[in-house]
Amino acid sequence: SLQDQFDNLEKHTQWGIDVLEKYIKFVKERTEIELSYAKQLRNLSKKYQPKKNSKEEEEYRYTSTRAFLATLNEMNDYAGQHEVISENMTSLITGELTRYVQELKQERKSHFHDGRKAQQHIETCWKQLEASKRRFERDCKEADRAQQYFEKMDADINVTKADVEKARQQAQLRHQMAEDSKAEYSSTLQKFNSEQHEHYYTHIPNIFQKIQEMEERRIVRIGESMKTFAEVDRQVIPIIGKCLDEITKAAESVDHKNDSQMVIEAFKSGFEPPGDIEFEDFTQPMKRTVSESSLSNSRGDGKSEPKFGSKSKGKLWPFIKKNKLMSLLTSPHQPPPPPPASASPSAVPNGPQSPKQQKEPLSHRFNEFMTSKPKIHCFRSLKRGGAGPEDFSNLPPEQRRKKLQQKVDELNRDIQKEIDQRDALTKMKDVYIKNPQMGDAASVDHRLAELGQNIEKLRLEVQKFEGWLAEVEGRLPARTEQPRRQSGVYETQNPSGMNSCAQDRESPDGSYTEEQSQETEMKVPATDFDDEFDDEEPLPTIGTCKALYTFEGQNEGTISVAEGEMLYVIEEDKGDGWTRIRRNEDEEGYVPTSYVEVYLDKNAK
Repeated sequence: SLQDQFDNLEKHTQWGIDVLEKYIKFVKERTEIELSYAKQLRNLSKKYQPKKNSKEEEEYRYTSTRAFLATLNEMNDYAGQHEVISENMTSLITGELTRYVQELKQERKSHFHDGRKAQQHIETCWKQLEASKRRFERDCKEADRAQQYFEKMDADINVTKADVEKARQQAQLRHQMAEDSKAEYSSTLQKFNSEQHEHYYTHIPNIFQKIQEMEERRIVRIGESMKTFAEVDRQVIPIIGKCLDEITKAAESVDHKNDSQMVIEAFKSGFEPPGDIEFEDFTQPMKRTVSESSLSNSRGDGKSEPKFGSKSKGKLWPFIKKNKLMSLLTSPHQPPPPPPASASPSAVPNGPQSPKQQKEPLSHRFNEFMTSKPKIHCFRSLKRGGAGPEDFSNLPPEQRRKKLQQKVDELNRDIQKEIDQRDALTKMKDVYIKNPQMGDAASVDHRLAELGQNIEKLRLEVQKFEGWLAEVEGRLPARTEQPRRQSGVYETQNPSGMNSCAQDRESPDGSYTEEQSQETEMKVPATDFDDEFDDEEPLPTIGTCKALYTFEGQNEGTISVAEGEMLYVIEEDKGDGWTRIRRNEDEEGYVPTSYVEVYLDKNAK
């Protein structure tokens, strides 16, 4: 029936609207995913961005890290394109379809309302036709009964003429009523047929046509939305491709040679390689001579004194290099000498002396080593050192030069900023003088005076750092000859030579004198027992130090240093006035703490 068709169409069109709403929900969830993905990408990019004013920022000087930074920036732009996808899908699909669904529901409601109205109208016409038909049928029956009654009365001779006439008139009335009902029924039937034809051939087809067009528009609209869904993605592909191209370009810009050179420049110390190790002849007994192995002596006349800690024929010299033996046997047993108080030797008749001990047989020292307990120091108990000195003297020459140059450049930039501010205020003051209504010229005098003082202070700072820089740049080329490393010997001093020990003192102004005394030297041949110490790890460095004065280390366990020399600290002063230092992997020993300025490494444990 027609009503069943309306029910089917109503169900189908509702299903179509449900499909449309489901697709809207799908696109909405897709936009949420795009936004979430973009947010995660941005957070990822932000997470790995270098922090400002941190060590990480310095690391981005290299081409590889710059390429990584470019990748992070491009990923940020990449995330932006996913946000564009979300925005376009929301505006072009979700928003548009939501409005369309509302319109579609209203249109569908209107069409089915018209259909129900037409159906109700034809049903009303049908009821009118049925009523007219029943009335016509009833009137016909009544007219037939009235006619039969009249004929019966007319045939009966006992009935009066008046009764017959009355029956005849009643029959005629009923017949007339039947004719009127017939005419009304005929008219109603004709009208119903016309309405029915109009209903089935005009109204209902028009309503069905509108419903069909509505459904087709819905199908077309969802198809167009799916096409837009793809186009929104396709529109950002060129920009995403550019992001990927930029990442590829950044990757291709990585220059391993350049990065390696930057590392070399960053950590170049300026120190020259050590000289050759001299050959020492142990076949004949030798008398100990004056120590001439300090940095200043090795530069002056090339003479040298055998030092602790080198190897001879692949063997370690006993009690000399390894840390356990050094901390046990070479730690001086007497107070360190005071630092020089004057530049000339005559000012200090009894100048700084290396700690001395009584001469002992080697066997006695060996027995002492075998029976004594090792001296173990815990470096964790050392306090972390503070900031380095202002002149960066704790750094190697080349690194110090770079730091000083950076400081000078920084101060010059600060001076330029102050000068720019002063010039601006001066111009403002001139304007105020010419136009007093704009401001008081005296109001900027105080600030101009402050700027002048700041500029003067900064210039003094620049002069100070330029002086240190000139000192470093003057010293670097001069270091053309390095002290030569020698094989270490085990040294003991002659008690009779205590009053005339060798001194090589250098005053703060750089001058030095030399006094010589005769000392004996005893050599101990390498034996197999020192092989067991070959695998000992050297003590780690805990900082650096700068020699304030020249010190001639002539006692066992000490090491000679020259003024201004930079060395590594491997053991801090334990309260006895001595600090243990290392020049290189083969030369280490103790120096008076008052002779050096120590800079402990903050990260040393």
